[in-house]
Amino acid sequence: MDSAAPESGGRQHRGRLGLVFALTTLLMGLEAAGGLWTNSLALLADAGHMLTDAGSLGLSLLAIHFAGRNPTPGKSYGYYRAEILAALVNAAMLLVISIGILYEAWKRFQSPPEVMGMPVLIIAAAGLVVNLTGTFLLRQGSGESLNVQGAYLEVLSDTLGSAGVIVAGFLIWLKGWYVADPLVSAAISLLILPRTWTLLGEAMHILMEGAPAHVDQAALTAAANEVSGVLDLHDLHVWTITSGFTALSAHVTVTPEADFSRVLNQLQALLRDRFNITHSTLQLEAGKPGDCRPPI
Repeated sequence: MDSAAPESGGRQHRGRLGLVFALTTLLMGLEAAGGLWTNSLALLADAGHMLTDAGSLGLSLLAIHFAGRNPTPGKSYGYYRAEILAALVNAAMLLVISIGILYEAWKRFQSPPEVMGMPVLIIAAAGLVVNLTGTFLLRQGSGESLNVQGAYLEVLSDTLGSAGVIVAGFLIWLKGWYVADPLVSAAISLLILPRTWTLLGEAMHILMEGAPAHVDQAALTAAANEVSGVLDLHDLHVWTITSGFTALSAHVTVTPEADFSRVLNQLQALLRDRFNITHSTLQLEAGKPGDCRPPI
């Protein structure tokens, strides 16, 4: 028996995503123009991240829109996976951008060009304010949706980037240390690569139908076997459709005299209350007379 799917994890944060998208797009243009004017790789790197952010936030909003569409005969789960695909694209884009910045930083480190320190400092300070606002708006949703988490991590990376650019601008303005510009650019990329890799792995795990880490399958099987009338639970499969939506299918052998409806209702209540699984498909099979519960 299938139960209704819950609301997509990122849909309730659509308004905040839209606001952060607008702020990010405006800041991206400011930093890109400022980077070209001041010859600062750090500002251009931050603008590059902002470009990725703006595209990813737009993609996240589009994914949430599609995830809200009703299922069809051809897509029985609807479009819930659109959020996971958006998270995967977000991570992949940020990974490519970071590697490109590391390469450009290496070239500039060998021969640091002259950079205008004070304008870099002012533009980066404005960027820090915008990014701090974005991280505040998306922080709560990052724990409820991989899609929102991807957007949150990218805005967080730009917050760190803006702080780094402020340091670089200050050193260039005060000391004339032009090498600070490529060093900060490289540091920004190195800081965000591990988080990006983690997000990429989580999205790939879901798309490969991997079992969710929060579900202890051994404990679930043991709990199901304790339900009155259940002889054995086997052919168990647990997977994630999208953030906050875990699905399960299994075969259950029950005693011939058991009330199948009662057993089914108790199993679904167990899955819902103890393991937060609201979408389950359970096939009940009558055991042979004299069958007993296998030893645990």
